[in-house]
Amino acid sequence: MTEPIPERPPGRATGPARYLPFAAAVALTVLILPVTLVNLRDQYGMSGGGAAALAVVQAGPLLMLAHRPLRAWWIVFPADVVGALAILVRPAHAYDVWPWPPAPLIAYLFLLLALALREPRRTLVGVWLATGAASLALHLVRPDRSTGSGLILPVCGAVVLVIGAAVRERRVAQRRLAEQETVSEAERARRTLLEERARIARELHDVVAHHMSVITVQADSAPYRLPDLPEAAREEFGTIAASARESLAEMRRLLVVLRGDGAEGERAPQPGIDRLQQLVESTVRAGLPAELSLAAGLGAVPPAVDLSAYRIVQEALANVVRHAPGARTRVTVAQDGGGLAVRIVNGPPAERVSPLESAGTGHGLVGMRERVRLTGGTLETGPLPDGGFRVAAWLPLSPSAPADTPAPEDV
Repeated sequence: MTEPIPERPPGRATGPARYLPFAAAVALTVLILPVTLVNLRDQYGMSGGGAAALAVVQAGPLLMLAHRPLRAWWIVFPADVVGALAILVRPAHAYDVWPWPPAPLIAYLFLLLALALREPRRTLVGVWLATGAASLALHLVRPDRSTGSGLILPVCGAVVLVIGAAVRERRVAQRRLAEQETVSEAERARRTLLEERARIARELHDVVAHHMSVITVQADSAPYRLPDLPEAAREEFGTIAASARESLAEMRRLLVVLRGDGAEGERAPQPGIDRLQQLVESTVRAGLPAELSLAAGLGAVPPAVDLSAYRIVQEALANVVRHAPGARTRVTVAQDGGGLAVRIVNGPPAERVSPLESAGTGHGLVGMRERVRLTGGTLETGPLPDGGFRVAAWLPLSPSAPADTPAPEDV
């Protein structure tokens, strides 16, 4: 289950980019503060101390735009109203702008933009209504002094809020989409892993069922093949045969669940190393120049290893066809110490053409790793310096306990 996405996007930039909003807030403050001070002192005739104090309250909170714009608004908005009232007691001049002088008006629009990028719609509507109400009230107090800035601020403020809110909503939508894609990819990987495990279970049934059937037949026929057996031994063989038949019945019931309806083809005999030559030949007919090097005298190979080796080669060749069409490929199967070494190496594509599938998910590698883990072997995969790819698996020929849990990269 994913965490609910809050109204305020929690994603933050990393590296030097995370300091850009703070640098912008400092630059804006450094620009607006002296302009406001000079404007209040020279244009509106305020004393130096009063102009400085009012300019600091009006422009200083802009330093909080990057992280606390709402707190900055609670300071700047009353300060702008007080500044408008303070200007009102001064004599009017021909070029006075009232109630919102140019510098505080521009600073207020930047403040609204910062609010729109961080705060929810409800807060933005409240801020805009308060701004419009203050502009209207000041206009009604002295309509003769109003020069139009009381209308400009609500109108421009609404435009800025709409633009900022649209940018913020787009950012939130992109983040939600990215999270959903991440969750979907994880679910696809998990589903693929479960499907591969179910397929392996079906194939193992065919391997294990043969041996269980042999045990049942031998246990049932032992009293007839060995007539001099004591009665206790006969009973023991009967118990073994009954247990084997019960185990086979349980396996077949589980197999019905795993296969589901319409999977009759799964009952065909499972392939092994002896069919690798046919697999490579069919790949060559499909247009992939592949060759097989199969060591002589491999001897008996355990059924699970035999099947796993075939499936690994099959999936590796399919990946070459999908992602590197025309690449020369060599398949090598040989005994290495106490295990079977399976290696599939392909070069770069013969021509720089688009692969048949450009969006690989790596799910084929998930199946390979699961099969190798099942037999207790090891798997190495990765690109080669010349642009090719290498898959190398080592499967023990003697029974080996698989790992209890898959490695993180397996899933």
